[in-house]
Amino acid sequence: MLLTPATFVPLILPSDAADPLTFVCHRGGLLLRNSDLGLPPSEMLAALRVPPERIHALGTWNDRYYQMAWLDDDASPDPEYAYHGLRSLFGAVDDGFLGLAGRALQLAEWARTHRFCGVCATPMQQLAGERCYKCPHCGHSAYPRISPAMMVLIRKGDAVLLALHTNSPYKRYTALAGFVEAGESIEEAIHREVREEVGLRVHNLRYFGSQSWPFPHSLMVAYTADYLDGEIRIEPSEIAEARWFGPGDEWPDLPIKVSIAAQLVDAHRPKP
Repeated sequence: MLLTPATFVPLILPSDAADPLTFVCHRGGLLLRNSDLGLPPSEMLAALRVPPERIHALGTWNDRYYQMAWLDDDASPDPEYAYHGLRSLFGAVDDGFLGLAGRALQLAEWARTHRFCGVCATPMQQLAGERCYKCPHCGHSAYPRISPAMMVLIRKGDAVLLALHTNSPYKRYTALAGFVEAGESIEEAIHREVREEVGLRVHNLRYFGSQSWPFPHSLMVAYTADYLDGEIRIEPSEIAEARWFGPGDEWPDLPIKVSIAAQLVDAHRPKP
């Protein structure tokens, strides 16, 4: 599952470690060695000409210091290295490494998109000791963006509702999901999204778990809920298909293993 390692210690201030490990980011890609998906050596930072203000501390893990750097282009100074999208690393690298990579990409997106003030266009300045950019002219502050999204698995007796999301990059059945709107609680968002996407009403909401989902900066908050009433009426712009799956049905393949959706569905899948 895509999670930050339990032994990871986050840092905001840079370390003077002699040989830092660096996630070099370009948009949604990471510069990695093609042969084994390893991070580039420290000396490659000089070849990439990374400005010092584009290097940010991440933290320590397994007695090594990690940092993040971001660039405007995807040129590599060594043909053995190339940029790899995070999704391409699913199942190919260690879970802990994957968790740090997701954190690095979220911070890189924050740094890249907040070079200038969104109010007055003045170049932003990073505050010392805080993960925040602040405008020296108007005082506007910008912290790393986190976009909360609800996920809910609806239960009806021994069956659960699974759906194919129209715009998902993975054409697999999974739980319902959607972004929380301004002014909503997670629970309010669940009731709204279920009504909008499949025309049902639910009750007995129960928290299941949460997960950072760096595409580019979501926080997935998963619940279960019990069916209350209504007939399935899908919203085609959001849902391609939705149906109940019970013990006697042939269940579809699970969502990708690194997602909390897989844990949520697997926890309620009939056992053989």
